[in-house]
Amino acid sequence: GFRTCVLADGWVDDGAARFLRARLLQRLRSRFDLLLESCRIGMRKPDPRIYSYALAALRAEPREV
Repeated sequence: GFRTCVLADGWVDDGAARFLRARLLQRLRSRFDLLLESCRIGMRKPDPRIYSYALAALRAEPREV
């Protein structure tokens, strides 16, 4: 009954070892309902807007988390 989310505060990796990060993110995606990457949504932790964004994406209220 719970929905889960990962807030990853990262960057777009175009380095030689980017497959390692991609593999980690893919594992996280398979285990959580939602994976939000700060580099993709344009906000970084601890900016309060990223948490509001996550709540909206999960369709949840602050009192529910």
